[in-house]
Amino acid sequence: MLTCAFLSCGSKGTDRNVASPDTGNAVTNTVSNTPEFNADSAYKYVDTQVAFGPRVPNTKEHVACGDYLISQLKSFGAETYVQEMTLRAYNGERLQARNIIGSYNLDNPKRILLFAHWDTRPYADHDPDLEKRRMPIDGADDGASGVGVLLEIARQINQKSPSAGIDIIFFDAEDYGPPAFDNTYYPGDWWALGSQFWSKNPHKPNYKADYGILLDMVGSKNATFFKEGISMRYAQQIVEKIWSTARDIGYGRFFINANGGTITDDHQYVISGRGIPSVDIINLVPENPNGFGMHWHTHNDSMENIDRETLKAVGQTVLEVIYKN
Repeated sequence: MLTCAFLSCGSKGTDRNVASPDTGNAVTNTVSNTPEFNADSAYKYVDTQVAFGPRVPNTKEHVACGDYLISQLKSFGAETYVQEMTLRAYNGERLQARNIIGSYNLDNPKRILLFAHWDTRPYADHDPDLEKRRMPIDGADDGASGVGVLLEIARQINQKSPSAGIDIIFFDAEDYGPPAFDNTYYPGDWWALGSQFWSKNPHKPNYKADYGILLDMVGSKNATFFKEGISMRYAQQIVEKIWSTARDIGYGRFFINANGGTITDDHQYVISGRGIPSVDIINLVPENPNGFGMHWHTHNDSMENIDRETLKAVGQTVLEVIYKN
């Protein structure tokens, strides 16, 4: 993602602790038919992606990780589609990219779209070390965390199907926008290239979904998910559903009941191109100069930042939403 303009500050049915929305205290023995999100499993999926190295288009690491994601979705029973595309970057470079899509309950007209980007930033253009700013980042949080959560959700869906049809998309070339150290003006939309392509060329003709949920930077310790501006403008009802669900199951300290920044991100093009109301769950830190965590677009975006509790908060909340749609 590019900009952050702040407006204001499985198993089948299990017994699980659910927090009271009034007191925040745990209410025990509440029966839920929602699968239990496994944070250790999600963490492993994040770590496996990072182990490939930076997943920058036109690199062997990018190809290898893409192949891994395709094989994982297939192993989880998804009907899998791969959009191979050549995209033009801001600097004219041709990017060999792939959108990777896994679908469940194909005949169900009621559909929920879950998505994240799987590529990583080719530049650490906000790194405090000036000599390292032209090097690609690991992208443990910015990229891998959202994909890791969705892989665990796919694993759970394969074990127990929700009532709605689910489509999971890993968008490519989200983070190949102009670097902060380049003062050249490049007219055009150079971020979220994969979702821009898909919005014009969906994997299914006339594809529609009831709503979409984007996961971006959802793995760092003590993350704060404010209500993002474009999400509130086009999908306020879904925002409130997600945030109230998080409070109800004990994750209100992560999902902050306040408006946050307006973000250029994949959901923007899913909304404008396909007319699907979509929500961006993204870690926003209003007290930081860039509006994000201090590891954003730096070499500190490594596995050291990834926290199982945050992965659990996001993953369990999304599961609760899609199983009680």
